[in-house]
Amino acid sequence: MAKHIFVTGGVTSSLGKGIIAASLAKLLQSRGLNVTIQKLDPYINVDPGTLNPYEHGECYVTEDGAETDLDLGHYERFLNRYTSQANNVTTGRIYLNVIEKERAGAFLGKTVQVIPHITDEIKQHIKNHETIGDYDIIITEIGGTVGDIESLPYLEALRQLRREVGKENCIVIHLTLIPYLKAAKELKTKPTQHSVKELLQAGIQPDILVCRTEHQLPNDLREKLALFCNVDEKSVIEAIDAETIYDVPVLMLKEKLDKIVLKKLNIKNSNEPNLDSWKAFLGKLKNPTKEVRIGLVGKYNELQDAYKSIYETFIHAGAVNECKVQVVPIHSELLDEENIGHKLTDLDGVLVAPGFGARGFAGKLVAIRYVRENKIPFLGICLGMQSAVVEYCRNVLHLHQANSVEVDSETPNPVIDLMPEQKNITLKGGTMRLGSYKCKIVKNSLAHKAYGQTEIAERHRHRYEFNNTYLQQMEASGLMASGKNPDSGLVEIIELKDHPFFIGVQFHPELKSTVENPHPLFISFIKAALQYKQR
Repeated sequence: MAKHIFVTGGVTSSLGKGIIAASLAKLLQSRGLNVTIQKLDPYINVDPGTLNPYEHGECYVTEDGAETDLDLGHYERFLNRYTSQANNVTTGRIYLNVIEKERAGAFLGKTVQVIPHITDEIKQHIKNHETIGDYDIIITEIGGTVGDIESLPYLEALRQLRREVGKENCIVIHLTLIPYLKAAKELKTKPTQHSVKELLQAGIQPDILVCRTEHQLPNDLREKLALFCNVDEKSVIEAIDAETIYDVPVLMLKEKLDKIVLKKLNIKNSNEPNLDSWKAFLGKLKNPTKEVRIGLVGKYNELQDAYKSIYETFIHAGAVNECKVQVVPIHSELLDEENIGHKLTDLDGVLVAPGFGARGFAGKLVAIRYVRENKIPFLGICLGMQSAVVEYCRNVLHLHQANSVEVDSETPNPVIDLMPEQKNITLKGGTMRLGSYKCKIVKNSLAHKAYGQTEIAERHRHRYEFNNTYLQQMEASGLMASGKNPDSGLVEIIELKDHPFFIGVQFHPELKSTVENPHPLFISFIKAALQYKQR
């Protein structure tokens, strides 16, 4: 039977439960253990697919087409292992499953209640991983903070599960905040004490405290926390603010978090964590020999989490090139013909980000025209690729009213059109083209040089597609379809023949980049930016 580790949070959100969970999983994995992570989200949306990025950051898409929480991106980037629909569930999905069972008569006419029906459904989801894979350890992150009304069913399910499997098979790590009061010049433990008290009221005694802090925790403070929170002193772990999230596994190794977990779970493992490749990555990341400035043109720039995977992929690709990538956020709504030269000055490359809707679309077109005409390295993702097609058709093919049907449903030149199977769909959630699809790449193209192969598979999340009616006209003038889906013939990659690096992709390459396997398209993009800077 797999052992269970639960990660809960207190005091405030955004403390980094996902990073702690992923870091612990990395340490255990590096010892040779088979580990997986899942996220339980307390909001009532069935999945994050219909959420505005301002609400919850980016929507992360898995290989099997699940729209999930962005923390699954951290899990994949750290563990270099794919996640799936099974790794993320929301309160909305849990209730929907229970209601569908009730409608089918599965409960034999009984009154359906939070306990036992909702909590049983949660426990079933948690334990599903025991049958999916031969895992030694299953780490479950519970979203939100202790004390939230939304989290109560999950905490109750945790209490019940722990009682059922025993303490040697299930431990709880509680992540909390130790604030520093500048006026008093001291760290304060009372918020953590109250957070643990909330957890105790739910019937759960934490086994390990992980304390986020700006300053080192002195021994007397650790003793105080151990005494008041009823944990042993060695189980009070310092999680000091790090220069980068990729430092956290090393910091947790220093705090012996993995050893403490193994001891509490009674797992005999004499292997030492092998983090050689991880440390080599950190060495390159922290000691760059070069630097480039990349403009990120998008419309959700106020919230960096809206483009989380793109930022992280730049870090991976930068380390490969021993180059610091300074990402310059540029709001597409603020771009026009008059200021474009000023806004994009001193940039070594431009990425036009994915998104939905007409807002900021005109600014993306202006940016793409500028980088196309000035031979600045360009990478367009999803809507960024579609914007490049529209810009090219307007300014090179002189189809001045060319547009995406998403932006103008009455355009006479729908160079980006709605997929036929999407035209009768009214429900929004989970109905786009989602998940991994194959792509066949033309030999000797820029894309082929980047990937080093002619057959790839990448993840998608979109409704609108390149309109093949215009393909012959575009290719005759220099815009090349260098990648297509072999089954449907849909265009996946476009590039310019007379440009040093101008690539647009319909898929989301950033979703498959990990520390151990940085994405080749981003690596080539950064190389092109370095060459442009040298020129």
